[in-house]
Amino acid sequence: MRRSALPLALFVGIWIDARSVASVAHAQDFRIDDVSSAHKADVTRLTGKTIEFSDRTTAGGIDSETALTPFDTWASTYPAEKKFLALFPGYVEPVVADVAGDDADKASGKPYTEKLYMYVAQARFVLTKAPAAIDLSRYVTLPFLESVDPAIQHKLISPADVMTFKDKAGAGNDNPDRKWCTGLATSICIQSTYKLEGKIPMGIMLVNKLRDSKKVADHIDFQSELAALAPSDLDQAGLQELTRLNTPVTGTLVQNIFYVNQIMKFGKFFAVLQAHPSDANKTVVTAFMALAIKASVLDEKRNFEQVPVLRNLVPAQVLMGQSSFNSGNSISAGLPKYARNEIKTVATLLGTQ
Repeated sequence: MRRSALPLALFVGIWIDARSVASVAHAQDFRIDDVSSAHKADVTRLTGKTIEFSDRTTAGGIDSETALTPFDTWASTYPAEKKFLALFPGYVEPVVADVAGDDADKASGKPYTEKLYMYVAQARFVLTKAPAAIDLSRYVTLPFLESVDPAIQHKLISPADVMTFKDKAGAGNDNPDRKWCTGLATSICIQSTYKLEGKIPMGIMLVNKLRDSKKVADHIDFQSELAALAPSDLDQAGLQELTRLNTPVTGTLVQNIFYVNQIMKFGKFFAVLQAHPSDANKTVVTAFMALAIKASVLDEKRNFEQVPVLRNLVPAQVLMGQSSFNSGNSISAGLPKYARNEIKTVATLLGTQ
């Protein structure tokens, strides 16, 4: 099994109304408050500019793989999350063929289970507008997606352009219920590329000089679908269990990232909008970011620690934003910082559109 040499957070899309971008620059930012469990936040006490955020990382574990949760543990401990935040409800760690020559270290030709670790962030905030005033379909266009992060390049594709999932990157990601990018009334299909930033390309160049096996790319390519779902399309009871809020779900905004060329197996951004329990002119948003990281990425720790120039490129440290190679506010910043920045952007834009 080939081990990926450099872990970075996978892009998770945020959707922006292009007409509101100028006003966002002058809007008061939301404030991130780190809490133990964001979906347990008392929404009646949340102000219009506060985001309750949690991602289960700890001060002692944030620089190691202990900050991440094995997929099986996550699925059994948080079944509601697994149902809605996995790529599809019945998703399991895929069995893939270890093709001889694909990995210089562990090419046996025998099938194996590809182990995954989950990073899950959750946030809760309140918008000072009624649910009926929020039209999520306005966010399901390419200009919205392009506005959030100029470093990421996107283009629209058709369902016919979706990967066939016959390679190791796609194994297990074929949706059994419907073909990706089909069957949803309000959706778009997207091909995206992110060129890694800061010191990371230099690190990749060093890694590739030391590797005899397949070289590591200095960019992340991925395919996804972006959709807005209406109340009639939703599992009301299940979503209320997920958010721990017993009010009507008025819509969801979701991006399923179903194919990634390296580092991650899949990703999902999922925002659930619900009626406020005590104010008809407010909307509660519970947002989730779920990323499935290949366990083989974390296995590179020992190899990196043995090379002095790469000690700051230890995979789990880069993933958690605890490396000197991390930079900026985008994907290259690491999972915790990127998740916070993206959710904060979502809140600000939804609040000012």
